[in-house]
Amino acid sequence: MQLLGQHHVSLMTGKAEQNYDFFTRILGMRLVKKSVNQDNTTSYHLFYGDAVASPGTEVTYFDYPGIGPSYPGVSSISSTSLRVPTTASLRFWQERLDSLGIKHGEIIQRAGRNTLAFEDFEGTQLILAADEGEAGVAPGEPWTAEGIPLEHAIVGLGPVTLTVADAKPTALVLTQLMGFRKVGTYPSPAGDFAEIEVFATGEGGSGAEVHLEARPDLPKFRLGRGGAHHVAFRIPNEEEYAKWIDRIAASGLQNSGRVDRDYFRALYFREPNGILFELSTDTPGFDIDEPIESLGEKLGLPSFLEHRRADIESKLRPLKW
Repeated sequence: MQLLGQHHVSLMTGKAEQNYDFFTRILGMRLVKKSVNQDNTTSYHLFYGDAVASPGTEVTYFDYPGIGPSYPGVSSISSTSLRVPTTASLRFWQERLDSLGIKHGEIIQRAGRNTLAFEDFEGTQLILAADEGEAGVAPGEPWTAEGIPLEHAIVGLGPVTLTVADAKPTALVLTQLMGFRKVGTYPSPAGDFAEIEVFATGEGGSGAEVHLEARPDLPKFRLGRGGAHHVAFRIPNEEEYAKWIDRIAASGLQNSGRVDRDYFRALYFREPNGILFELSTDTPGFDIDEPIESLGEKLGLPSFLEHRRADIESKLRPLKW
C-alpha cells in the first residue's frame, strides 16, 4: 500500500478568464475539465493538465470573483512545481516569460534539479523543474500549444513545498502515516534558515516529492487568490483507497471519510500544522463523461449533480474566452 506521488494541487483564483489565459496560452497546459466546486456549485472548478488528463499532471483552480489576496506564511503549500524535460527547456521558458513580462527568478538548483521560479498575475508561486531524464514517476504527455515546442512543454506536477513553523510533526505524518521516505536536503533560498527536507514516495523523482521548509519567523498563511487550498496524492485504485480510509481513521486525525468526486475518490485530512491533504484515486478519470478529444469543452458535472444541471448553469456566470 503506497502512494504514487502528487495527484493534483488546488488553488484559488478571482479571475477565471485570466487564469485560463495564463495556464493555456502562456503555459501551454490543456484545460481538461471545466466543472464546479462540488461543495459550492456557484463556483467554477477548472482543471489544467497534460494532453490526456493523466493523474499527477493537474493544477486546479476554484473561481471566486472578488476574493482578496493571499498572505504568505506558515501552514501553507508555498510553491507548486511543474515538470519540463530539460535545462534547455528552462532557458526557453526564461526567454518566454521575459518576452511576456512575467516576473521570474534565475535558474538555480533545488534538490539537485535545475529550476526556475515565477509567479502568475495573482501571485501563485510556481516553479519549473527540469527532469533531465531522471528515474522516478513517469511524466505526462505534452499538449500542443502555439509557440511552445513539444520538447519544452510542461509534462506534469513536480514537487510541492510545504512551509511550516515546526517541521517535525509534519515529517512524522509524511513518513510514519503516509509512507514517504526522507531522501535528502538542500539549502533554503530564503537564506539563514534550516535546510529544506526532501521526502519521496512511490518510484520517487520529481512527480513524487514533498519539500518541507521550517520557517518559524513567518506569520500564519492566509488563503486568498493565488494561494493553494490543498495538495492531493495518488492512490492507484479503489481497493487501496479502502485501505487508506481505514489507515487514516485509525491514526486519530480528523478526516472526511469517503468522498466520491465521480472522476476520482477522495479522502481529506489536515496534518498537524494545518495543511489540507487529500488522497485521490487515479481511477476512473476525467473521460467518463466526455471523450479525451474534447475534454474541457463543456461544463462537466459529476453524475450525482447532473439532474441539477439547468439550475447550476443558471447560477454560474458565463465565462468568456
